[in-house]
Amino acid sequence: MIEHAKTYLEHQAFGVCEWWAHKLNIKTEQVRLSFIYLGFVTAGLNVVAYLVMAFVLQHKERIKRPLAKRSTVWEL
Repeated sequence: MIEHAKTYLEHQAFGVCEWWAHKLNIKTEQVRLSFIYLGFVTAGLNVVAYLVMAFVLQHKERIKRPLAKRSTVWEL
């Protein structure tokens, strides 16, 4: 049951830690622990950074090629 909940939360947490772990070639758990420790040191400012990174990851195709897939201004 705990393993199922852990897997569900990992997939629902935007994938930021998994993406960073893949890019840095380290374990995902180490990245998550770093975010937790930074939360204590920075008084929660890392949550804002995490949400910004999640937004960028969700919309990175539109950021890289902003007008490539849209044919009109009204298509978002």
